[in-house]
Order: sequence, then C-alpha cells, then structure tokens
Amino acid sequence: MTLSLIGLFIILLGVLVFPFTIKIVEKQLEIFLLASGVIAVTITAQWHGKLVVDGFVEPIKITLAVFISGILFRFFQNRIAGFVKTWVNALGIKVFVLVMVIGLGILSSVITAIIAALLLVEIISHLKFDRKSEIATLAISKLSGEPFHAGFWFLTGNLWIFILPAVLISGVTALFFIPNVHIVKHGLSEDRRESYKDIMVRTVKVYFFIMALIFLGQGFKPIIDTYISHMPVAVLYWINSISAILDNATLTAAEIGPSMSLMQINSALLGLLIAGGMLIPGNIPNIISAGKLKIGSGEWARIGLPAGLILMLIYFPVILLLKSMIK
Repeated sequence: MTLSLIGLFIILLGVLVFPFTIKIVEKQLEIFLLASGVIAVTITAQWHGKLVVDGFVEPIKITLAVFISGILFRFFQNRIAGFVKTWVNALGIKVFVLVMVIGLGILSSVITAIIAALLLVEIISHLKFDRKSEIATLAISKLSGEPFHAGFWFLTGNLWIFILPAVLISGVTALFFIPNVHIVKHGLSEDRRESYKDIMVRTVKVYFFIMALIFLGQGFKPIIDTYISHMPVAVLYWINSISAILDNATLTAAEIGPSMSLMQINSALLGLLIAGGMLIPGNIPNIISAGKLKIGSGEWARIGLPAGLILMLIYFPVILLLKSMIK
C-alpha cells in the first residue's frame, strides 16, 4: 500500500470520528470537510484545472436554489404555516407526517431530492415538534431520497421494486417518533421570521459543503478505483456504506460503468441510496436540512445510523436472493 493510500485511510478515519468527538469540528463541519478534501487531493497529486473550476462552479446551481428557496420561504412563511395547520387539523398529525414523508419520497425522483428536502425542512419547521422528534422524522425520511443522477426512468425501471417499499417503511416508521402533542415551546425552528443574514450564512455554508464533497470525491478516487469498483455484489452493497460520509452522487459517478452487470449496478446503488442518509455528509439534501434546522452530526447519527443499518440488513437477503435467481 502506498503512502498516499495510507494517508487517505487516515483522512477517512478522521472524517468518520472527528465530527462526533470534537465540538469545533461539529460546529464548523463544512470547513473541516473542505480541508480534508483539499488534503486528500493534494497527497494523491490529483490537482488539475478542471477540478479547481468544478470545485468553484459546480456548487453554484444548488447554492442558488437554496438561497432562492430561503427567500421564497421567508416571504410565504405565514401561508406555509397556514397550509400546514389546516392539513394537520384535517388529517391529524400522524397521518399528515405519513403523507408528507411518503409523498416527498416518491416525488423526489421528479422534483429532485434537493427540492424535496427543502420542502420537507420548511414543513417540519412549522410543525414545531420537540427537537428529538424533528430530528428523527427528518433523518428517517432522508433514506427515501434520490441521491444519484441516473435519471427518473432508469430508477423507475430498475429500482422501483426496492425503493417504493423503503419509502413506505420510512413513512410508517416516522410515525413512531411523532408525539401526540406537536406544539411545543422550543423545537428546531423559531417563531421569528428568518433573517436575510441567516439565509445568506446558510447559503455560503452549503456552497463550501458542496465544494468539500467534490474535492473529497476526487481525493478518495484511488481507494474507489483500487478496492471498490470491481467487488462482488454482496461486498459492493456493504462497502457502499461509505456513502454515509462521501457524497453518493460522486461515488455513483466513480463506480458505475457499462462493464458492470445490472445486478452489480443495482446492489451498488441500493447501498448508496440507503447509506447516504446515515450521516450528514452523505448527500447534499442532508447538508441542506441539517444546516437549516441546526442539527449536529451526533444528533443526526443517533437516528440515521440505526435506521440505515436496519434497512441495509432488510435488503441484504433480498440482494442475495435475486443474485441466486439470476444465476
């Protein structure tokens, strides 16, 4: 093993451990991830002009979407609150959350997981759950998001039989975290209208988070190329739990290729899909949601990790069964 690969494994360990053990890292997670990405690219000598341009340019579209949505949500805050109150009163809090999680989980394939996450966060902020309930609902619902750029019909044709049950499971499971009384004094959101400064700070953080994910994805490419891309189906499924800390869209782009069988592709994508909700850096919607609702890495992991592991355990025998049937 080369020194650069050893260095990458050390960085990987730091990304896994430090956000949960060092307070300053948890509070400044985007800076820590950006520094880790820069170091990873540097020790593997992968700097080139296109990567630098991508690092600065690629985050712009998503960042603009976050900024514009923040302004719109601020402007329509009262109307959104009225909409939520009306439907909660009509359906009841548990049915409303069930419909919200399942509906946005399915729609995320059409409106993108980022827009679905923004809508989810805004709705949760108006429900005013206690903090623990809000974190649980959000983290679990993230497991149903669409984290890769494979196209709507590709997912529908190849993964709907896996994704639809997971979305339904996520919605039903979320019900167990919903208290009977949803109006509390202190939740993840505040009664005051979000200031333009708050929106701008969140937007800047999202920008640097996405830049960090781009550099991390490129920096860890030697590990992906050397150890991951050609693994058997079962191993590929579990090894992609690494997407809990690396953007799963980046991993998908690095791993998936025409030389892989459809079974390998489905196994890899399912591992990425489920594990991407376990920790905050797992995908961009996580980052947006955690930043908006001020959820820390440890708080997210306490719900996201066990929920994700349970889903991975549920789907693993299904993967093995399908593999045996194809043979």
